[in-house]
Amino acid sequence: MFLTMLRTKLLLFGFIIISGYAVSQKPVKAYDFYNSKGEAVSFDQVLTTSLQSDVVFIGEYHNCPIMHWFEIKLLKHIHQSTKKKVILGMEMFESDNQLLLDEYLTNTINQKNFEDEVKLWPNYKTDYKPMVEYCKQNEIRIVATNIPRRYAAKVNRSGFEVLDSLSSEAKQYIAPMPIDFDPELPSYKAMTFMGMGENKHLTHIVKAQAIKDATMAYFIHKHWQPNSIFVHINGSFHSDNREGIAWYLMKYNNKLKLTVISIQNISDWNKINEIDFSKADFTLVVDEDMTKTY
Repeated sequence: MFLTMLRTKLLLFGFIIISGYAVSQKPVKAYDFYNSKGEAVSFDQVLTTSLQSDVVFIGEYHNCPIMHWFEIKLLKHIHQSTKKKVILGMEMFESDNQLLLDEYLTNTINQKNFEDEVKLWPNYKTDYKPMVEYCKQNEIRIVATNIPRRYAAKVNRSGFEVLDSLSSEAKQYIAPMPIDFDPELPSYKAMTFMGMGENKHLTHIVKAQAIKDATMAYFIHKHWQPNSIFVHINGSFHSDNREGIAWYLMKYNNKLKLTVISIQNISDWNKINEIDFSKADFTLVVDEDMTKTY
């Protein structure tokens, strides 16, 4: 009886140890950074490369709290680690709101007036306001780079040609015409076909994407200065593979040194090698169970 009980306890103890060991082999972490070769890197390595750049694209998922944390951390560290002028550009602000943005940053108008009158994204207060307030406190210029949505909507319905009828004042908020559009760029081509075959409306959707990219590139080019670092916040699709905004920006100035940062979710950290890291210089990989801001 004693031997039987001892044997049972030893088996149970061994099972507990083995089970615990198996559980311990499953990586549990919220995020990690990787370079384009799929090698794990530190935040400091991302920062070092960013400090050597003219333009840093941070391609985000708009509802990811880890990415928003990373954005303000990187902005602060760049600002505090260089004597170069730092400029922040944001997809989240449309170019016709530049005056309101400037007035708020220079204390010409108060916070309530600014937030009441500017076109803010629904997640502004949780995700972007901390960056705006940091820039305000540290006299960092913010550039509203995105095309006014009413003009993007017109392109979405009717193509680029509809922009020709706009007033000269309206055209100041858009990249200069004609727009150099390459439907063969992989990102645009993927949108055009979308597994359903090409059709006219999908082509206009892609052109609406392109006019956003072209306009954001134009305002980055317009406001970038020698001996400065321009940090631009945008959805990852706008800069992955150095297409989108980056492609248009290089048309303006192909000597600019760019750093592209992207994001991807992962469900199983044991399958990290299955991620394609080639689309960016650095990728922030976030556990898919991470809470979302909306």
